[in-house]
Amino acid sequence: MADNVIMSKEELKFINQLSKQFPTLQAASTEIIKLEAILLLPKGTEHFVTDIHGEFDTFNHIMSNASGAVKRKIDDVFGHSISVAEKNQLATIIYYPADKLSQLKRVGTVSEEWYRITLNRLVKVAREVAKKYTRSKVRKAMDSEYAFIIDELLNETTSDKQDYYDSIVDSIISLKRSDQFIESICGFIKRMLIDRLHIIGDIFDRGPRAADVMSLLKSHHAVDVQWGNHDIIWMGAACGNKYDVAEVIRLTARYGSLDTIEDDYGINLMPLVTFAITTYENDPAVPFIPKGTKPEHYSDANVRLMTMIHKAIAVISFKLEGQIVMRNPNFDMSHRLLLDKIDYEKGTIRIDGAEYALKDKYFPTIDPKNPYELTAEEEEVMNRLISSFLNSYRLQDDVSFLFSKGGVYLVYNNNLMLHGCIPVKSATEFKEFNHKGKMIKGKELLDTLEQTVRNVWVNRFNPTNNDGDYFWYLWCGACSPIFGKHRMATFERYLIEEKEPQSERLDLYYSLRNDVKFCEMILSEFGLDNEKARIVNGHVPVKVKKGESPIMANGRLLVIDGGMSKAYQKETGIGGYTLVSGSSRLFLVEHEPFCSRQESIENESDIISKNYLIEQRTEKILIRDTELGDELRDQIDSLKKLIYAYNEGLVKEK
Repeated sequence: MADNVIMSKEELKFINQLSKQFPTLQAASTEIIKLEAILLLPKGTEHFVTDIHGEFDTFNHIMSNASGAVKRKIDDVFGHSISVAEKNQLATIIYYPADKLSQLKRVGTVSEEWYRITLNRLVKVAREVAKKYTRSKVRKAMDSEYAFIIDELLNETTSDKQDYYDSIVDSIISLKRSDQFIESICGFIKRMLIDRLHIIGDIFDRGPRAADVMSLLKSHHAVDVQWGNHDIIWMGAACGNKYDVAEVIRLTARYGSLDTIEDDYGINLMPLVTFAITTYENDPAVPFIPKGTKPEHYSDANVRLMTMIHKAIAVISFKLEGQIVMRNPNFDMSHRLLLDKIDYEKGTIRIDGAEYALKDKYFPTIDPKNPYELTAEEEEVMNRLISSFLNSYRLQDDVSFLFSKGGVYLVYNNNLMLHGCIPVKSATEFKEFNHKGKMIKGKELLDTLEQTVRNVWVNRFNPTNNDGDYFWYLWCGACSPIFGKHRMATFERYLIEEKEPQSERLDLYYSLRNDVKFCEMILSEFGLDNEKARIVNGHVPVKVKKGESPIMANGRLLVIDGGMSKAYQKETGIGGYTLVSGSSRLFLVEHEPFCSRQESIENESDIISKNYLIEQRTEKILIRDTELGDELRDQIDSLKKLIYAYNEGLVKEK
């Protein structure tokens, strides 16, 4: 650092704080040496996953097998020295250590010799997955209870220490700590294989275990989330927004998964249940029978109850949607005002000049003169539901995590990650949106909408305006970057037989995204002007069985929604994708549908995956080339200022 550097009061205050962490010139110098060495290490492996939709078992398995990386490492370590059956057993132990150990004990496989062999094999795999990282980072990834033991076993370097290492393994076995140690080292292996996890939206809805997915994400050491439209509606509900609360319940009722609401998040649905039974007990309400129900089960008691709940909350949702549209003319969503287009005597609706018969004509709570007004009973139900959502500790904690770890988009390590799209009106022009009188587009559109809903979250217990309506707009608005369609035809899909009014036209972005120049325009808007930059999307499933490819625009845009949700697998023909970015290559992993956790444990079956190479890098990407590298250089600069301050006597060594 130059001798004539002048530090501001703010800089000197920061340097004084830094000196508490590095109290001597030697400590600061040592840290710089360490950080500069780390910059030259290969970057960690990033995994990108999208559209989980509550499919916890599938997602958990993909995380446990690190999208096939566990078996690749086992092959690298053992080659042909052990059998395929032994490799499969070892992999399953790494995936589900406690469950697999219990199963092996039941069939009499486990013995002291088996423990000895298995422990040594696990140590070899652990050594392989840890070899490109610093010893400090490796140590931090270990379970504190067994950190010393794992550290010693990983750092075997000479044959004259073999007796020492064998004695550690023997002690683990004789003290009957083998099971606990196996669980610890398996957790370490899985952690080291996924250095950072990117979730490109849609954690919630359709599948039954979104809350468990959230718990898994919150336990991960390095994760970020780009909000999907199915996430944003839950986030709005956690803010106590009336429509969002209704819509979340409607979606879970539609897929017969109200357990997520009641059991996982402790929301009291009894007011809604009572109202639904009172209002729709004798109504067949066929359009509102939960999806996937077979006709022979339509009259089952549980199905009937779910159907009544579903219709009750759907009608409330239709009304509340209309209220949002009317108080936000800038949203330009008047086409969603449908309840006033119904002829309630004839049971028909007029849309775009055409008249259609309704599949359900019984709407006892709709006043044709004021169709968007809730009845007193509906208002009471919603007020009590809102209170439950605001007071659900687990939901509030999960949504807090989404706000702290997420956003509408993320630029990270040369990738632009966003769930849906950047709304455009041509190949060279972004679509404009009227936000409180100001026309915004492109990156500004995404930044503004994100900041708006963040402010709603902060003030959720004391709202002062109607900005909570922007959660709804992000959910289904024509200029929403996480929805990406001209409309969400929910009402039409429920109640009109004809297909034309049910259509949901995708944003022009989706027609242009296979064009390299178009992708470069998008990337440039976010400051990514180099030829290696990429867009990573989810949201629209890739129909592999129809020949669609997830790799577009010569690899400049990747769509990684392959249908992890079972609801989409008939269309996609596969069970999801993981995009994997290592230091030397970028590749896409295509997963077959997952069987079940139980079958995986008992039969050692696995998700069959295929790898598609996108880029083989001639030179490894080092940490210095990443976002982490930028952070480390900033730290090094600060430490150099601290050393300067020590040398000049501006700060005293402790």
